[in-house]
Order: sequence, then C-alpha cells, then structure tokens
Amino acid sequence: MDYKELGLLIGLELHQQLDGHKLFCKCPCIIKDTKPNYEIKRKLRVSASELGDFDPAALYELQKGKYFVYQGYKNINCLVELDENPPEELNQNALKIALQVSLLLNAKPVDNVQFMRKIVIDGSNVSGFQRTALIATDGYIETAEGKVRIPTICLEEESAKKIEDTKEYRKYNISRLCIPLIEIATAPDIHTPLQAKETAEKIGMVLRSIDGIKRGLGSIRQDVNLSIKNGPRVEIKGFQEPGMMIKTTDLEIKRQGEEIGKGKKTGEVRNAKEDGSTEFLRPLPGEARMYPETDLPLLKIGRQQVNEIKKKLPKLRTEIRDELKKKGLNDELIVLVLDNNKVDELETLLKLNKDANLIAKMIILWPSEFATKLKKSYDEIREILSERNLEIILENLRKNKINEGDVKGIMLKVANGTDVNEAVKIERVDDNQLEEEIAGIIKEKPGLRAGGYMGLVIAKLGANVDKRKAMEILNRLVK
Repeated sequence: MDYKELGLLIGLELHQQLDGHKLFCKCPCIIKDTKPNYEIKRKLRVSASELGDFDPAALYELQKGKYFVYQGYKNINCLVELDENPPEELNQNALKIALQVSLLLNAKPVDNVQFMRKIVIDGSNVSGFQRTALIATDGYIETAEGKVRIPTICLEEESAKKIEDTKEYRKYNISRLCIPLIEIATAPDIHTPLQAKETAEKIGMVLRSIDGIKRGLGSIRQDVNLSIKNGPRVEIKGFQEPGMMIKTTDLEIKRQGEEIGKGKKTGEVRNAKEDGSTEFLRPLPGEARMYPETDLPLLKIGRQQVNEIKKKLPKLRTEIRDELKKKGLNDELIVLVLDNNKVDELETLLKLNKDANLIAKMIILWPSEFATKLKKSYDEIREILSERNLEIILENLRKNKINEGDVKGIMLKVANGTDVNEAVKIERVDDNQLEEEIAGIIKEKPGLRAGGYMGLVIAKLGANVDKRKAMEILNRLVK
C-alpha cells in the first residue's frame, strides 16, 4: 500500500500494569481465576459531565439495560474496590515508577497531579468511573522513520476483568480492579504499520527496563488509533503482540476505504481479532466524560523529587543487553536473563566465575529443567537452589574440587533434597588410573570413535568421571 497517498495517521495507547499493591489501597496486585468468595449486583446510570453533556459511549452502554455482577475475593479485594470506602493514600511506588517511565521517554513531569474521574458505564469499574491522573507531558522516542511524540503519560486504575456477557447482565472478576496502570499515548506521528510496531516495541523495552512492572500475558495492552484521508478516527483495542499491528492495520485500511466509499464517516471503537480483522465495540467516547476526583487531594511533584529519580534511573534493556553480550552471554540466554529479571543475581555470581553462560544456565535454564523433571514449580526449585547454594557450588569449582561438567548434576542432587555440602563431594579416578582404564576399554573394543567410547567410560567408571579429561585422553589415544 502507498501509505503516504492514503494519508495514514496512527497513534498508539499503551497500558502497562504495575506490581506491588493496588493504587489506592494495600490489596495485592494478584489476579485470580478461582471460585470467588462473594458476588454483588449493581446497576449503573449515566450522568452529565461538568460541561453539561452526556458521553456518547456511556449512552450507548446505558441503552443495553444490563445489570452487573461483581465477583471478589476476601484476601485481595476490599471496600475500596467495591466503592464502599473512599480511596486511601496514593501508592507512592506506583507514582515513582510512572515518573521513571516519563523521564526515560523524555517527558516533562507536571508540577501538580490532579486525579480525575473518567466516566465508564460498561460496568468494568464498580463505581462507574475510573480514576486517572496526568503525570507527564511532551515526551518522545526516535524511530527509523522519525520522531514519535508522546503528549501524555497517565497513572490510572485498571478495570475489572469481564468473564461473562449475556443479554440481561455482564459479570466481572474484580481481582484485577484498581491495579496501578500506566497509560502512554503517542501523537498521530506514525505513518506506516512497521513504524507502529517499532514504536510499540521501543516503548515496551523502556517499560521492561524498570523494576515493579508487572510481566506476563495480559499485563500490557496496546490500542491503535488509525485514520486515512477523508475518514474518521477509529480506535482498535486489544493488541497483545506488536507484530499483529501490521496485518490488522492493512485490513482496517481496506475496511475504512469501503466505509468511506459508502459515505460513512463516524468514528468508533473496534476490537482486534486474532485473524487481523476487527469488530465493532461501541462509539468513540467524547470529551464530556471527565470531572475532578473529590476524595483525593492535589498532589505536588517537587523539583527535588524529580531530580532524585533522575539520579537513579534504571538502565534501558538495550544498554544491559550490550553489557551482557560483552560478558560473553549468548543471545538466547540474554533474553532469558532479562525476561526473568536476573541481571543482579548474574552479576553477583560472576564474581565467583567469569563464565556468564554457565551462570545463566545455573540460575534460569537448569532450574526450569529440574522443575519439569521433579514435578515442582520453578519457584520451589529456585528456593532450594538459593543464591548461597549456588555460591558454594561455584566456590568448589574455583578451588578445582569439582569440574564444570559436574555442576548440573550437583544442582539436580540439591534440588532433589541432598545437602549442598554433601552433593559437592565427588570421588574422582586419578588421571593415571583414568588413562589406564580408557586404554583397557579401547583394547577390548577397538575401532570406535572417541565419542563412541565415552559412554563405555561412563558406564564403567560412573557419571562422576572427569568427562573433559576423559575426552582429552580419548582424542589422544584414538587414531
């Protein structure tokens, strides 16, 4: 497609969940899908904004005439989520993370944070509104096709998770409700689907560089605002994977072209489907949906607070990736270390052994294998294979009491319940005896290759044989 000729304009909205506790209470950021402890029913009505107007998206939802059922949990929901208590003090760590994100995206924090109530009538917020606040403005990122401005970065509450929708009611799980959410909105500076994908990936990289960002499927959502020449803006929601933006954008351009040809020029919100097509959700919300939050005070962000955060900004993943590569870590293990947030542990253990690939396998790859083999969770295995236990193994390796080839087997023994100090005690065949034994095996069964003899050596001398030394001897003796 000739995107320039089409007049394609794209803007992105990215919503990233944070970890820790909820935005206005101390409930944990845990999303559950098990049987709830209770249900409540509510019916919401729409009210005019302070401008005296009604939001069209809210009116659309109201016409459906549904009531709402909310399922909650005693240990992770409280009266704040149920809108029976006013919000408590703002989660200060969530604010700090939002400021870190803002600074890494070259944005300018605002002087005063005023939380607003955004009308939400589809039932996804028990109260009928979502609390949201502007944190920073005028950011940007650079892409291969030019600068993409980021006019606003907001901190807001996550919505409840829809689990059932019928003609009479809509049912929500409220364990997700009120988790801190950072919303990043770009300007319509994106002119190709490829640039949209690059923009989403670059902003995602910044988010993943910060501690306290929630990880896993569903923790980040991306919406695409898209228009072509002579057409309205259409918002497409629900992208989990930036790669789908290319196919979906191309299909949406064709759909919009057909609609414009029929004379339709009304903006709308659509849902992104797995096959790249989209489906209608509701009309575009208007401007008449925001009013000030009366339960929360105006919050001042001081210059000193911003400067302190600037001094301690985390390194971007791209910087860390380059540093890990210099340490000799291969690309596959770099991804695992970054995705599992194990950079600090890797750096600690590298003080005992400079083989970065070995350390990465010890803290991520092998524990994952052991979890499957021993039918335990990865977290259980890592609790047993604590950093201190790994240090003991590496100390024995440094003192030549064990060989590198022994490390995985020792770790498996420890994961299976053996004390680490017992697991590292390995009885060795001395080098002279090892050579004699190997020579005898070759004499008994001549004609094999060096690799073929290794199994015979292990079968006779046991798995604790020094495999590296054995292979050196085999390569020398086998012609």
